[in-house]
Amino acid sequence: MGEGPKVTAKAHPNLALVKYWGKLDDELNIPASSSISVNLSGATTTTTVVFVTGAEADSVMIDGQAASPKAFARVAKHLDRVRQLAGTTARARVESWNDFPASAGIASSASAFAALSLAASRAAGLSLAERELSILARKGSGSACRSIPDGFVEFVAGGADKFQPTTTTIKGEVETCLKDDTAYARQLFPPEHWDMRITTLIIDQRPKEVSSSEGHQATRTSPFYEAWLAALPPTLETVRRALADKDFRTLGMAVERQAIAMHAVAMTSSLADRDWLSGIYYWAPGTVSLIQAVQDWRRQSLEVYLTIDAGPNVHLLCEAKDQAELERELGCLLLALGGRYLVSRPAAGARIVGEE
Repeated sequence: MGEGPKVTAKAHPNLALVKYWGKLDDELNIPASSSISVNLSGATTTTTVVFVTGAEADSVMIDGQAASPKAFARVAKHLDRVRQLAGTTARARVESWNDFPASAGIASSASAFAALSLAASRAAGLSLAERELSILARKGSGSACRSIPDGFVEFVAGGADKFQPTTTTIKGEVETCLKDDTAYARQLFPPEHWDMRITTLIIDQRPKEVSSSEGHQATRTSPFYEAWLAALPPTLETVRRALADKDFRTLGMAVERQAIAMHAVAMTSSLADRDWLSGIYYWAPGTVSLIQAVQDWRRQSLEVYLTIDAGPNVHLLCEAKDQAELERELGCLLLALGGRYLVSRPAAGARIVGEE
């Protein structure tokens, strides 16, 4: 057996400031709306990939252990996408490490598939442009495309040309399908644009019972989903403008309200295979305590805002000048909640850190 180049890539999870919740295409991970995020310096996935000629199957290790059957299938499927692009049938050996809890609402799949996309494509001899790489990463995990560019990033859902006709006809009508290249990530501002801090409070690191993929699929069962979609364009514009102007109060309030709206949709969605659930509840008791604490801190003039992804853990946003005061406030609260936290700055995107 022969080995190709061994490539190691790093990527950070990203925090969605404006979230997407719901997809137009589950297979391609094309979202129903655009979103805006920032890469988190305080958490990293490091992935090494080498293609081995003559190997009978892919090998996938995650955090020092063989990947679960579900994780293995997902990685192997993504490697198949790379093999198709590169015109190879060689199997791959993949080793990936996270320095933060996976499957707990800290976008572990985003950094994982961003790092895998970059390492695997380079190991297979490809040199993809940033847009092409983000499209590849998106197919592994929708939010992974946002971990490809540096800093503050927009995941563009696509424009008016999102659909294209095909030659297949159904009952005399031309079938339409989604154009794969309209959903990609692009940088809005580099990491150094704004010296803000993102404090991720890990109050429950157990894997969530309802995956993000299941949550996306259930969105249309919520009576509030159409209102959620209608509110997104003005929210995106508000956040873009606030980022450009460094208007922290406007940014923070838009981000916080939009996160709560996403969870309102989740909480009023239903799952066909779990009919005992009245909704999808990602929050834990500590989540609610932190929401209440943030409101109180602002009343006392500490300018801090929160957002919550699909999980119980809470992300706090403040400007760098307020970080020390925020951590003082967190001290006693986290003792009661039994949690821990990590602090991030806006970070670079996916990058190669080793090539042999």
